[in-house]
Amino acid sequence: MITFDKYQSRHRGSDALREGLTVVLDVGKTLTKLSLWTRDGGLVARETRPNRRVEAGAYAALDAEGVEAWAIEVLSGFARHGRISAIVPVAHGAAVAVLRDGQLACPSPDYEAAPPAALRAAYDADRDVFAETGSPGLPAGLNVAVQLAWLERLHPGLLDDGAVILTWAQYWAWRLSGVAATEVTSLGCHSDLWRPMAAAPSRLAVSRGWDRRLAPLRRADEVLGPITADWAARTGLPADVQVHCGLHDSNAALLAARGFAEIAGEEATVLSTGTWFVAMRSPGREASMDTGRLSESRDCLINVDAYGAPIPSARFMGGREIEILSGVDARRIDIKPDQPALLAATPEVVAARSMVLPTFTPGVGPFPGAEGRWLNAPEDPYAVRAAVSLYAALVADTSLSLIGARRAILIEGRFAEAEVFVRALASLRPDDAVYVSNAQHDVSYGALRLIGVAGTPSAPLERVKPLEVDISGYAADWRRLAAGVEVAA
Repeated sequence: MITFDKYQSRHRGSDALREGLTVVLDVGKTLTKLSLWTRDGGLVARETRPNRRVEAGAYAALDAEGVEAWAIEVLSGFARHGRISAIVPVAHGAAVAVLRDGQLACPSPDYEAAPPAALRAAYDADRDVFAETGSPGLPAGLNVAVQLAWLERLHPGLLDDGAVILTWAQYWAWRLSGVAATEVTSLGCHSDLWRPMAAAPSRLAVSRGWDRRLAPLRRADEVLGPITADWAARTGLPADVQVHCGLHDSNAALLAARGFAEIAGEEATVLSTGTWFVAMRSPGREASMDTGRLSESRDCLINVDAYGAPIPSARFMGGREIEILSGVDARRIDIKPDQPALLAATPEVVAARSMVLPTFTPGVGPFPGAEGRWLNAPEDPYAVRAAVSLYAALVADTSLSLIGARRAILIEGRFAEAEVFVRALASLRPDDAVYVSNAQHDVSYGALRLIGVAGTPSAPLERVKPLEVDISGYAADWRRLAAGVEVAA
């Protein structure tokens, strides 16, 4: 049985870290990123790779081999920038790896691969209640434990004695260091494997014996060991590069936000934007937190931060919906040259009541049972993207309200530069201060703060101005119609 005592990290960065460069390996759902940083948090280099899925017989799997080959090539280039002292892995939370005999026993499922209906029904009957795990029942393989149940069915004996279960960020820490570990931000990410309030494995994990297969629990900031001789040889990195345990990507974004004076220690919520939009509320020092009011049916959940504290959260697949609805590369709603045209198109969209109703990613988000559709769809491509931006802001506002977000809201990540989106959110929440930060102060910056490399951000947060056009009537119409669509569905 794993036990976990709540702790406060005292790590402030070793002398070795202060003398060298740090690598952050960020394995997201859509992209994998490698970035190289100075000891004071300055960006030296950054490379990205689109992820792909590979076929593994009965299911689609994550391309671990492809990511690894690319990482070796990039790290070889990074080694020429100077002496590298540390690597911190960060990853999305809905993936798991199973080791046997020191090897990956089978490909890790992509969470969009859905297990057979009969298996899912049997699994759902055994799940812990939401009040204990803070983990809602999610479609496909978004609950990591259902991936384990499926793998166990496909490969009898896979999880018998000798198996080691790793969460995804820690899989990469193991590849780099040879040391197996798990940690709480990944276990506590709608996995069905963890009870955040008890800081212990779920009853499901215990009954299936999976708790005994979980790799040892380590702090996210802990050094697991130096890189292996194989990785040193293949990359040209020094043999004494320290590999840290690492953490869940949205939790890294939360750590980044806590570096700002406007956020640190205060009531605040971070809205991390990418394939998923994840809102994580960090209650202030004096605030009470009623996690019992969270709505399981509307994709609310309890995450666990790097220090073991439960964090009320809500999510929807914002980046995926934007991509579906835009009909073009989704970056075009936030790419800088397009921002004036998108802002100029917004009054026309509001006046025409051109709007998107939820949802285009069924089964997740605050309207999981609704069927998305357009109303008064515009023809102008700028107006289309402006309407999509307003839609993203309205869904984000709904998720924020579901977790009681108030006072300070920091938007970070890919869509923080989408002006219609961020300014619409500021319009929708006039009693709150909505901020964006420098693009460098993202998931990677949180990973640096975790190990004590980066200090206070050099620039303050930028407060977002509301849109010049009044969207209150538009928003009221959207809320009424969205509620009706959900009921009808």
